[in-house]
Amino acid sequence: MFSIVIPTYHRNDMLAECLDRIAPHYQQFGENYEVVVTDDGKQSTAANMLTECYPWARWVQGPQRGPASNRNNGAQQATGTWLVFLDDDCLPDANLLKAYHAAIQAKPTTQVFEGKIYADRDQARFDEESPINLTGGKLWSCNFCIRKTVFEQLKGFDEGFPHATMEDIDLRIRLKDAGFDIQFAAGAAVCHPWRRTRGWTMYRKRLESYQYFINKYPEKKEITHAFLEGKNFDRAFFRRAWAVGKV
Repeated sequence: MFSIVIPTYHRNDMLAECLDRIAPHYQQFGENYEVVVTDDGKQSTAANMLTECYPWARWVQGPQRGPASNRNNGAQQATGTWLVFLDDDCLPDANLLKAYHAAIQAKPTTQVFEGKIYADRDQARFDEESPINLTGGKLWSCNFCIRKTVFEQLKGFDEGFPHATMEDIDLRIRLKDAGFDIQFAAGAAVCHPWRRTRGWTMYRKRLESYQYFINKYPEKKEITHAFLEGKNFDRAFFRRAWAVGKV
């Protein structure tokens, strides 16, 4: 019924922690699901690790065209009716699939569900970030569930986004514009530990994705500010960059 899609890129240590939490002996859902790890690694991959430690998960080579393309690749390889997208640095709760299944049973006409995302502790540094989603209305790519036929109908994530920023907001906009309701499944939760940002290189990449988003939706600039607040990024930095014409 479920295909869990996990994109990864040179983070085997984090990926292993994630896989430990979606193993059949950990998830309270039996074995009625598959796990597809789509790997964009170049210098190294997770293939050997999956073969040796996680034989119940399926490794597939990523297309190496960016995060949106990597997620789409995993979805194309999936065989389940429903796709559950997670990130490799998330720690799913034991009842993640059970809660998504219950939400689908309770709302049989709903095609898209977003799960809860919480941090492991209070924020300790200004340069830490976590895509927290405690009440819904976000559809962050690290925890949501969508019927595969709907995902295919919308042609998945827009692969024009150069980096892992704004492509999930774009998908949410297109789902809403197409008339799909998105329900919040609070019980389908993952922990996303606070992660340190990687300085100017990461900011530059996000600016490039913002520019692509703004060119695509020139009337929706205000969405970027809501995005920054929701993901606990350095809003002041991006506003300064906006003011001097970087985005």
